[in-house]
This record gives sequence, C-alpha cells and structure tokens, in this order.
Amino acid sequence: MVERVYLDHAATSPIHPEVVQAMLASFTNNYGNPSSIHYAGREARKALDEARAVVAESIAADEREIVFTSGGTEGDNIAVIGAALANQERGNHIITTAIEHPAVLEACVYLETQGFKVTYLPVDQTGVISLEDFDAALTDETILVSIMFGNNEIGSVQPIRAIGERLTDHEALFHTDAVQAFGMFDIDVAVLGVDLLTVTAHKINGPRGIGFLYVKNGTNLVYPFHGGEQERKRRAGTENLPGICGLAEAVRIAQESRKQKRSDFLEYKHVLVDTFTEREIRFEVNGSLEKGLPQVLNVRFPGVSVEQLLMNLDMEGIAVSSGSACTAGTVDPSHVLVALYGEDHAGVRESIRISFGLGNSYEEIESAASEIVKVVQRLCK
Repeated sequence: MVERVYLDHAATSPIHPEVVQAMLASFTNNYGNPSSIHYAGREARKALDEARAVVAESIAADEREIVFTSGGTEGDNIAVIGAALANQERGNHIITTAIEHPAVLEACVYLETQGFKVTYLPVDQTGVISLEDFDAALTDETILVSIMFGNNEIGSVQPIRAIGERLTDHEALFHTDAVQAFGMFDIDVAVLGVDLLTVTAHKINGPRGIGFLYVKNGTNLVYPFHGGEQERKRRAGTENLPGICGLAEAVRIAQESRKQKRSDFLEYKHVLVDTFTEREIRFEVNGSLEKGLPQVLNVRFPGVSVEQLLMNLDMEGIAVSSGSACTAGTVDPSHVLVALYGEDHAGVRESIRISFGLGNSYEEIESAASEIVKVVQRLCK
C-alpha cells in the first residue's frame, strides 16, 4: 500500500487530538443554552466567556471585540459588505488586491453591483502589492481597505502594519483576512492598525464551521443576522459552543507551538527546494521562498501539466493542490497566478501548492520531495 503524505494543510488541516477532547468535554458538560439563566445555562456561558478570552488574548484584543462566526467566508463577508453598507454615506470606494481569497473578491464584486467602486491593486512577481500603488489609490471617498495578511495560494505576506500606519489619519476602515497567517505570526491588532480581522479554526487544526471576526470597538458595521441578542446583538443564533471550545483550544495550541512550527516548516521548504535543485529538475518558486508564509510553497514545473501532476502524485499517495480549495474542480486558472503571470502564461497551468502542518515530519518531506522529482521526470519524458 502507498504511504500517504498529506501536504494540503492550507486547504484544511487535521484536527488536533486535544481539540477533539475539548469539544467532547463541551458536548458532554456544556449542554445548556448560554442564554439561559439556570445552572446549565450559566455553565455554558462560563465556557463561552472563557473561550472568548483565549481568542481575544491571542490577538491582544478586548473580549468585547470578538464575534464568533461560522468561519473565514462569513467573517470576510460581514467585514467587507457590512463595512461598506454601514459607511456608504461617507463614500463609495473600496481598496483590495487582485489576489484576495474569493470570500473577499466576490463580496467586492457584489458591492460593485450596488454602486460601490473597487480598486483591485496588482502585485509584483513575489505576490506583494506596492505601497506607492496603495497611496495612489487612496482617496477621500475610500471607506474600506481589505488586504489579506498572507495569501493562501502562494504564501505572499502583505505589508499590513505599513498600510495600517498610512490609514492612521484616514477614516477608511481596515480589514485583513488573517486566515492563513494566524498561528504563524505574532498578531497584535493595535500594532497592525486594523479595525477588522478574520480567522477560521480549520486552518489551525480546529473544527470546521467555526471562526471569529475581530471588530474594533466603535467600528460601524451592518450585520446580516437578525433574531436573538447573541454576540452582543451582532450575530443572532444559539452559539456553537462545542465548536467555539474547539476553536479556543486550537488557538491555545497554535500560540504555544508557533515558533517551533515556523522553524520546522521553513526547513521543510528548503528540503523540497534543495532536492529539486540537486536532482536537476526544472522548477520555479512562485512568491518568495524566505519572506512568505512558512507553511506554503507554490512551485512551477515548466512543461508539466498541473492536472497530470496532481493525478500522478495522488496515485503515489501525495496530497497537494493546484491552489485554493474553494475553486477546486474548476478549469479556470488560479486568479492569483494570473495576477503574477498574466492569463495566457504557461505558468498558471504548471504550478502546484504544497503546504505543511500537523503530522508532517522531516523524513516524510524528504520522501515526498523524492517522489515529486520522480513524477516530474516521468511526465517530462
């Protein structure tokens, strides 16, 4: 039997055993509704409050600034659409980038149908925007800036702190999608200068269907849910308490293991690149090897079809991807690679994303690197 190696953690990550235990404890012990005033409700409320405190502390925020969501897409939509609708009397201009996650891009496309104007900043060959382009795009009509912290396909990291500093004396709200960056970087929302920040649990070995949105105190948003008074009237509906407890445990583990993971993942990157170099196969790294997300390596193999490469690697038990899992199955090229290369460039159809996480080891990466070389050499023939 082929030994399987999972290298698609940027799509979703395996749940940590300690997270499972935290969720089981919540299912068993916290069965009450946190809105109920009896003992079962109070116990559930205590667990909810403790989880919120863990999450808030992880980004140096106030507990009242945390809104639990169903994940990154909901958080991005609330931030982008909610900010635009709430502040449209002040202007109708939004700045984002050409390589955002679809949760942001499609929200912006929707807002364009509602009369908003959107500037999609281009990126350089490493996938990073130009601050000069940002300065040129910023106007008095700009009410929202939404720029992702780390890209999910090529791993490029944007100058979030520098953008936040530029917006210090501007009325525009600043949102960042930190789904891939959370757990890899020390995040302090005040230092970054952001008003809104999105995180999801399933990228950090937590459960799917739960995440959080940081909303700076005083930020004016339109919220899409109406009903009960949960989440300080910002997200109606009985809280997913087992999911929230799982999220909090995943956040705790991510904080404790961040430095070790960064070191391990950067080493894994170099194992792959060094192997490709030593075995003399043609390849190019998309994005920056040293300055990108530690856990993401996007590689182009000139002359090799990505569909054939993915299929052959899967037969060898190696799980990688061609980019965002949210666009899997489509024949359209990755919008991120199009932003780097141009739509007609061969590179958009010759690149794979390799991403590391829980369960991977140095020996496993060495083995995977060797198998990737063999498959590429075979397909080149």
